[in-house]
Amino acid sequence: MEQNFSIDALIPAEMAKKAELAGVAKANLGVFRMFALAVLAGAFIGMGAVFATTATTGASDLLPYGLVKLVGGLAFCLGLILVIGAGAELFTGNNLIVMAWADKRISTAALLRNWGVVYMGNFVGSLATAVGMFLTKQYAFNNGAIGLNALNTANAKVHYDFLQAIMLGIFCNALVCLAVWLCIGARTAADKILAIIFPITAFVAAGFEHSVANMYFIPMGLLIKAGAGAEFWASVGKTAVDYSDLTWGSFFLTNLLPVTIGNIIGGALMVGLVYWFIYLRPSWTGR
Repeated sequence: MEQNFSIDALIPAEMAKKAELAGVAKANLGVFRMFALAVLAGAFIGMGAVFATTATTGASDLLPYGLVKLVGGLAFCLGLILVIGAGAELFTGNNLIVMAWADKRISTAALLRNWGVVYMGNFVGSLATAVGMFLTKQYAFNNGAIGLNALNTANAKVHYDFLQAIMLGIFCNALVCLAVWLCIGARTAADKILAIIFPITAFVAAGFEHSVANMYFIPMGLLIKAGAGAEFWASVGKTAVDYSDLTWGSFFLTNLLPVTIGNIIGGALMVGLVYWFIYLRPSWTGR
């Protein structure tokens, strides 16, 4: 009996068809399952952020700036590896559902339903991870160095101007969606992990902005700012006043809003619609 199985990666035209089918399936998930999978994705990305924060703590004393960012990027890959490998719904990756929408396989309402439910689920999962990590008091490890790193990371993220944050979000999700795109063509778990490492490491190392990651990074800083005790502040030689710009308002308005806009542009428009136009556009495919 003839076997059609191949270990070769799918070619881009086949990847586009598979991405479209995946988009239809994702859009048609039940709301409760969709939300639960999104909570998992938020938690997975949060764990990647925990790993990156821990791995880069103290590294600036030993390594040049670029190598510190490289270490953080490699560690952060854990998040998307868990999302893809274990199965979860991530808002930024789901921007590729726009391919099924452009081909009229799903409605605008179904597209927005998926993005809205998944975005909220990601927020819940990321925030719950931040709360859990705060309760572990891991931020106090190494004489508070991990907490100081988390605070400085969060604080830096609320000091971008609006257009800058949008642009950083665009480049970020172009790379994230390209990583997901490569995973669609992969045949094995090892293929998928290798496909994830370079695009994700690149976006973190370059300092681009990921909305779901920031749902962990910035709340973690806010929780430390509000809840860390006097012993922590004494150990790091700082006070909460040093982070006066780090507020829930700056999180939502200065970072999360523009970064989310940028992520949609970078993922849905620059990757999803471009590949739909190249491989699935009816007038070109003869459908």
